Amino acid sequence: MLTIIQPIPAEAQDTNGEIIKQLQKRIEELEQKVKSLETGKEAPQRQEVPSQHVADLEQKVKVLERNRELDAEAAEAKAKEPPQLKIGGDGFSMVSADKNFALQLKGVLQIDSRTYFEDGGIAGNDGFLLRRARPILQGTVFRDFDFLFVPDFGGTSGPQIFDAYLNYRYNTGLQLQAGKFKSPIGLEQLMADRDIPFNERGLPTALVPNRDLGILLHGELFENSISYAAGIFNGVGDARNSSNFDFEDNKAFEGRLFFQPFVKTSIAALQGAGFGVSGSYEKMHGTNVAGLSATTGGTLPGFATDGQQQFFAYNPSNGVVVANGEHWRLSPQAYYYYGPFGLLAEYVISNQKVSRAGTAPFASARLDNRAWQISGSWLLTGEDASYKNSVVPLRPFKPGEGGWGAWQLVARYAELDVDNAAFPLFSNPRTSATDAHSWSVGLNWYLNRNVAVRTSFSHTDFSGGGGPGASAPAAVTRQPEKTLFTRIQLAF
Repeated sequence: MLTIIQPIPAEAQDTNGEIIKQLQKRIEELEQKVKSLETGKEAPQRQEVPSQHVADLEQKVKVLERNRELDAEAAEAKAKEPPQLKIGGDGFSMVSADKNFALQLKGVLQIDSRTYFEDGGIAGNDGFLLRRARPILQGTVFRDFDFLFVPDFGGTSGPQIFDAYLNYRYNTGLQLQAGKFKSPIGLEQLMADRDIPFNERGLPTALVPNRDLGILLHGELFENSISYAAGIFNGVGDARNSSNFDFEDNKAFEGRLFFQPFVKTSIAALQGAGFGVSGSYEKMHGTNVAGLSATTGGTLPGFATDGQQQFFAYNPSNGVVVANGEHWRLSPQAYYYYGPFGLLAEYVISNQKVSRAGTAPFASARLDNRAWQISGSWLLTGEDASYKNSVVPLRPFKPGEGGWGAWQLVARYAELDVDNAAFPLFSNPRTSATDAHSWSVGLNWYLNRNVAVRTSFSHTDFSGGGGPGASAPAAVTRQPEKTLFTRIQLAF
């Protein structure tokens, strides 16, 4: 069979070619959409950007890049700078170029003399004393962490560590301190040792703890108009320093709140006014005498005079007295400084439960011991007085140039009253006094901001005691204490 194929007309061929082209274009469009869907976005539409706008953007980028280069160069140059070394009245210090690390060496050296008049022939109490010999090392690491280390090679107790702590300073209003340092209770106790107006602190300091081991949250708020402190400590007896271990399991809670409401006002006469309250609470086991007051001036726990002689002791004729139970303290306090004038006042209550052990009668009692003081000062040469800052003479001692330093008159009255319930089961009324009344006057000479000479006289009367005995407290309470103090001090 013969099949004949006829040719397709030309018009039909042109139509099919157009259809194929349209189909190919359609396929390309579909492929483009598929690709767009696969990438999750439609193909971007091209927009025309003005050439001037592009030029501005390029210029900004160049400026930013140059600023980065300059910052990097400045940081590199700062890192190459050597630490700053400073030597002056505030001590010897080294500070890193970025101010994040600092080390400062300070010190306090106090050479005292004590002369007792009409003391009934007590031997060995007149003489010279190296009262304090303290190198002070303090500094900062990584900007926010401050530290202090203060050993003492003076006094009568031999070398010991007085301060050793680390303080994290988030800001001035929120700081956390840990280690060994002063308890935040006594107003005069919290003054720096170099700045106290008399050789020895007043009678109220005998009822507050000295230094203790613990953790303290503290800070100053509202431009220093309010300061606070709250901490947990091992707990120590009145006027005692903590050792490196606790003598019991219970802990002491201590705190202080102080106000200076006018410190930022424009009224100069009110800026130096401050008042507050502090206190503590602890509960002691009746295991030893470490929870009672210090042994200063004697061999048993008790209280000492301005002259550091013991006038009261927990020493019944037989038996032993121990701290056994609650012990709380409360201290309202205030000061006022204006120009050359200064005034400080504080009241302290130390309420403690004690027990008699060893021999009958086995008794317990709560003893409410109280003390208060008021002290004033006047800088005759016109310098400004302050609670926190040392006296800086307007004209340091240079006789050839007419400079004679700063001169200051000081006066103080203080009392300490022992609870009558202490007698006779917990203390011997024939030897220990029931209270002490002290007045003191003095003249201080500040040759410059680092060297000072102090002279003062203290007179203390006693109620009770004065019985037979050649040692404290009987020998001390037999007559009023009359003591002349002098001190040569170097502090930087």
